[in-house]
Amino acid sequence: MSDRNSLIEARLPRGFEDRTPADIAAVDRMIATIKTVYQRYGFDPVETPLFEYTEALGKFLPDTDRPNAGVFSLQDDDEQWMSLRYDLTAPLARYFAQNYDKLPKPFRSYRAGYVFRNEKPGPGRFRQFMQFDADTVGAAGPEADAEMCMMMADTMDALGLAGKYVVKVNSRKVLDGVLETAGVTSDAQKLSVLRAIDKLDKFGTDGVLLLLGDGRKDESGDFTKGAGLDAAQRGVVLDYVAGNPPAENPGVLELDVMRSMFHAAGYGADRIRIDPSVVRGLEYYTGPVFEIELTFQVPNEKGQPVVFGSVGGGGRYDGLVSRFRAEPVPATGFSIGVSRLANALKMTGLLDTAENAGPVVILVLDRDPEAIADYQKMTSELRRAGIRAEMYLGSSGMNAQMKYADRRNAAAAVIVGSNERAEGKVTIKDLAAGAEQAKAIKDNAEYKAAKVGQVVVARADLVAELMKIPAVARMRAGD
Repeated sequence: MSDRNSLIEARLPRGFEDRTPADIAAVDRMIATIKTVYQRYGFDPVETPLFEYTEALGKFLPDTDRPNAGVFSLQDDDEQWMSLRYDLTAPLARYFAQNYDKLPKPFRSYRAGYVFRNEKPGPGRFRQFMQFDADTVGAAGPEADAEMCMMMADTMDALGLAGKYVVKVNSRKVLDGVLETAGVTSDAQKLSVLRAIDKLDKFGTDGVLLLLGDGRKDESGDFTKGAGLDAAQRGVVLDYVAGNPPAENPGVLELDVMRSMFHAAGYGADRIRIDPSVVRGLEYYTGPVFEIELTFQVPNEKGQPVVFGSVGGGGRYDGLVSRFRAEPVPATGFSIGVSRLANALKMTGLLDTAENAGPVVILVLDRDPEAIADYQKMTSELRRAGIRAEMYLGSSGMNAQMKYADRRNAAAAVIVGSNERAEGKVTIKDLAAGAEQAKAIKDNAEYKAAKVGQVVVARADLVAELMKIPAVARMRAGD
């Protein structure tokens, strides 16, 4: 026995989480629905490794002895720095550039997987989380951006969120034109202005005006420093926020093309709309940008009703692939935050959080070699019939084995003792039906006498009888 003082404490690293079978099953069902929509649009799956050379990530180049600001990094045996991927887009850019000559152009792909952030964790903020991306690389026109927005809308519909979302669309070209017209030149001031515009939905025009000027104090007394624009500059930005962007701006023309495509394809403004408050990626995005916002209300940490908010977004990023190749390579795409979307579906009752039925458990009541061989034969027979099954491998008695089956969420238990074996019989216990029937039985003696959810059948009818249990039938069908 180990010295208790030398035992290692079992603890989960900060910013990471374990996932249960029910969590995994629920997210898998959600992802399967999303994949169906993406494939309908002609997108194909691609998978890239968790690690990339650090320089390929773009945003986090090695500039210290250990380049781990924002990413988890290690040095390979050839002294090359590698990092866990920060998102799924930079690896796609590397993949496309590396396989440029053999890939079709445009290249349409989707990817689902974990990404990693070496940042301080907090409530709802993890260091490892899943994203689901779709991208079109090699298409320069606004048609590709419009298609992304339509696919985002169709995805929300497929998940049962019709009427509970809106895809908001804007353009970095329009925003850049506003900043230029207003005479905002410094990067710090540009960022302050864009952050102020981003707060339009939250604070309204009056709040944006304060953030464009000296600053804004909230209800708690906290003060947010403003962009420091003068009256004329604030007027230009507020004019834009009111729906009057600079004339002849190329971004405005692109948005007009996209708007006409949405209208022609039957996507009304209740599903996809042009919205001047959408601000994304100061340096990353180069054209149209978009977000999926869920519009239903949920209580915040103070119990106040707030709109659930964004579950994904993206835009045009024409400069990313060009880091690897001399010629310009246009690209557009979007990313869904899988955990956040799953949480939204759970809140609306649209996420099936039921754990998949566990296997049929063959109880082991006799331990002589001949009986063990027969138990294994039954188990193999069920597996060949497409039924998940396992033979109990512990050394406990019948009561403990039944508790084990319950903890496994088993669809059924198969009970064969020496008498049953001699008679060519088996006892099948439908655990779900038994639990339901037992609710109406108060007396323990009555419960034992009723043998709820239990049936005795011929050994030859084992598979056929099990298939009458709904959970087993769904299991065999692959659901």
